[in-house]
Amino acid sequence: MFFDSHAHLDLPPLSEAEDAVVRRAHDAGVTRIATIGIDPESSAKGLEIAHRHAGVYASVGLHPHDASRLSDDTLSRLEELSRCDKVVGIGETGLDYFRDRSPRDVQRAAFREQIRLAKRRSLPLIVHDRDAHEEALSILAEENAAEVGGIFHCFSGDLAMARKAVAMNFLVSIPGAITYKGAEAQVAAVRGLPLSRLLIETDSPFLAPVPHRGKTNEPSYVPLVATKVAEIQGVTLEDVARVTTLNALRIFRIPVEEEVRVVYRIRNSLYLNVTNRCTNACTFCAKRHDWHVKGHLLKLPAEPSVREVLALVGDPTEYEEIVFCGFGEPLLRLPEVLEIADALARRGARVRVNTDGLGNLVHGRNVLPELSRRVTALSVSLNAPDAETYARICPNRYGTAAFPALLDFLREAPRHIPSVTATAVDLPGLDIGAVRRLAESIPGVTFRLRSHDDVG
Repeated sequence: MFFDSHAHLDLPPLSEAEDAVVRRAHDAGVTRIATIGIDPESSAKGLEIAHRHAGVYASVGLHPHDASRLSDDTLSRLEELSRCDKVVGIGETGLDYFRDRSPRDVQRAAFREQIRLAKRRSLPLIVHDRDAHEEALSILAEENAAEVGGIFHCFSGDLAMARKAVAMNFLVSIPGAITYKGAEAQVAAVRGLPLSRLLIETDSPFLAPVPHRGKTNEPSYVPLVATKVAEIQGVTLEDVARVTTLNALRIFRIPVEEEVRVVYRIRNSLYLNVTNRCTNACTFCAKRHDWHVKGHLLKLPAEPSVREVLALVGDPTEYEEIVFCGFGEPLLRLPEVLEIADALARRGARVRVNTDGLGNLVHGRNVLPELSRRVTALSVSLNAPDAETYARICPNRYGTAAFPALLDFLREAPRHIPSVTATAVDLPGLDIGAVRRLAESIPGVTFRLRSHDDVG
């Protein structure tokens, strides 16, 4: 299901066929839409539309084109409208130095006032930025907009700008223009950002994606934007739909009931989340601040049984591989992993285990021969070039014994497992070259660098 994070349902011709537009969106799998206000009248009309349709939400704001309308009365009206429970953001506000329909000093003043309104109301900002990248970022920083965060709508900057926005608690929203020729900078930004920091939008009735370019845009076209994002990121359309919808729900503070995932699909692999217990307490672990991976909630209320896991897997041959990987160390449940892997291998599955490589240390024996008949691949989290660095970023109760045990596990693994990969997360200050050299010095072991958003 898709979330169009930025549309203008109050503008013609969409407003002239409101019910049909929303129905076509639902038929296309777009079950949620944010209709964005550009002045008090537009904001009020958008709010009326939101009340008429389940899954439609509204924002209230004053567009930079109309910043000359800034007044105490205008701000009071926007604040009054923002108190409705279907209002999920403040904006569209920001700077437009391309058309300059309002004086720039007035645009800046209106932008600052709406940032302050967003902070008073604890709502995210929807930022319009055209030919004003650095100044928009500067004003957001000066006003401490990171306190509420928000969205850079219809993103037109490059990767460097996108990273600055993300560092300020903003998401980057991708419009249909990503499908146009000449969008190389935006394509690079999408490629360089984690999917967890992206949204998709239509900005309808404007900016229709290919093959509808030049025609009226509408929310039912947002899957075309998602398809392009999936192509750039190398994930599936389902992955983009799931993650960007969760991103939108969270940035807009929309409550949602989620199912905890014991098995979860990413790309064409199926992942098994069998425990949240872990040998290490890695300083970079995502679960320190969020229990989601690619839009899947992985905080288990209890560890699943073997029978439960196998029932949820179904036919394992539908997937390229089955991977033991969640927010925990699978080999802490070695008997269950062996039983599940054995059943899956007998059904023709390719089975991989993602591990911290301390299984032999934990169990007091070499567990690799037990894995060998069932597991075709291992991904081992090396993460450091030496014992001192490992102890600092991957602390655990085994102290100085941990890193030597990890290296012994990696040296032994190729004797039993056909494919063994040592991995490292790309951390600031980490000597990745040294980690790579260490991994590749071990016969039969390859190396792969992972981003924070890469599950494995």
